[in-house]
Amino acid sequence: MFNENVPTAFAPPEREEAQKIQCEAKEVERLPLIRQLIDLVPDVFLILNSYRQIVYCNAKFLEALGVERVEDVSGMRPGEALHCVHANDEGGCGTSEYCVYCGAVNSILQSQENHDITACDECRIIAEGNTAFNFKVWATNLTLDGEDYTFFVARDISHEKRRTLLERTFFHDIMNTAGGIQGIVAILRDVQRDELDEFLALATTTANTLIEEIKAQRDLLAAETGELKLETTTCDTISILHDIRDIYSNHEVGMGKEVVIASDSVDAPIQTDPRLLKRVVGNMTKNALEATDLGHTVTLGAAETSDGIKLYVHNMEIMPESVKMQVFQRSFSTKGADRGIGTYSIKLLGENYLAGKVGFESEEGKGTTFHIELPSR
Repeated sequence: MFNENVPTAFAPPEREEAQKIQCEAKEVERLPLIRQLIDLVPDVFLILNSYRQIVYCNAKFLEALGVERVEDVSGMRPGEALHCVHANDEGGCGTSEYCVYCGAVNSILQSQENHDITACDECRIIAEGNTAFNFKVWATNLTLDGEDYTFFVARDISHEKRRTLLERTFFHDIMNTAGGIQGIVAILRDVQRDELDEFLALATTTANTLIEEIKAQRDLLAAETGELKLETTTCDTISILHDIRDIYSNHEVGMGKEVVIASDSVDAPIQTDPRLLKRVVGNMTKNALEATDLGHTVTLGAAETSDGIKLYVHNMEIMPESVKMQVFQRSFSTKGADRGIGTYSIKLLGENYLAGKVGFESEEGKGTTFHIELPSR
């Protein structure tokens, strides 16, 4: 064992030396039918040493990573092999403040602490390039020739989560909007002529909201498969902010709250896809409104930076630390089960397609601000 004197915010950072790992791999390979047995498992199967490093794995894992030999991942921890964005923080996979909420490292640690259990959890990973993974993981500890090992299985449930989120959106959010249109149409039969224009305008706004919600799901599915096409043009920041303010001032999440544009917002031309940009900043606005108490204000703004233009959304509520650590993960949400797609789509669309930089700050006394910074063209 060697200690690189690196800090940790969670799991132990120590690692085993490469030579010892090679010896452990040879010991595992001597187990009868080990290769045949683990290759029969249809999910990712890893054998880890007591320092959470990969000693052995099945062909499913190698295939998923696009590598051919166990030696290509030997000594890595699971998050490092999967290129988790936090795998290089602190002392590597499992040691950052974000890892406190990782189902993979928690299940491994639980199995190491209690050899009589098989720990099970869900794991959400954002890998390089904003690639999102959802796994269900199992970990159990076994002792072989006096050495402790963790048998670790990970099942990819990304498609299941994606389907559930999509069904949730259509069966809840979109049905609610469609129900609103149905209600307005029913009222139209009985309204007075002088009220007709008001209700027709409301019906038009609600129908437009329905169409945008359907388009948002279509765009997200296309973005995840790399099929989303940009329609780049020149637009100005104030026009973008006005459109978003108008949409969410009349949206159900904005009822009883105020959406305003900061008075010092700059009006600058930007070369971008305005539809996607409004989708990104619109999701920021919707999330801010959902977190904002009745009678409070959400502020939209645009500011110049040294590298370009930053569009931002601010509200006075503060995010708990646990939310900050998981906010951009797909299927994570503070709004209940089967939610959690808004902030993930902000990151995916804003960075992978608009070439921007998405981030947030949330501090006591200052509130919460989400932003996208777009480069000068």
